Amino acid sequence: MNKGDLINKIAESADISKAQATDALNAVLDNIGDALKSGDKVTLIGFGTFSVSKRNARTGRNPQTGETIQIAAKNVVKFKPGKELSDSVN
Repeated sequence: MNKGDLINKIAESADISKAQATDALNAVLDNIGDALKSGDKVTLIGFGTFSVSKRNARTGRNPQTGETIQIAAKNVVKFKPGKELSDSVN
């Protein structure tokens, strides 16, 4: 399922227009992104928790040349599924 498919499902389930469903989905995603950028955790009970973790700089290797390269530190987004979501897929 891609974003367009999800918008269609939201519009159908909530009995709203596709434009309204698009606006609603974009608002949710934007607010989750903004919260993560500011260092907050986002917990959706039953669905899961989004958080940001810092990955330290490290040394890696280019697999084609074998050359050693330096990989910069960065923040990565993590998602831990909630119990209800985990149970629903098993």
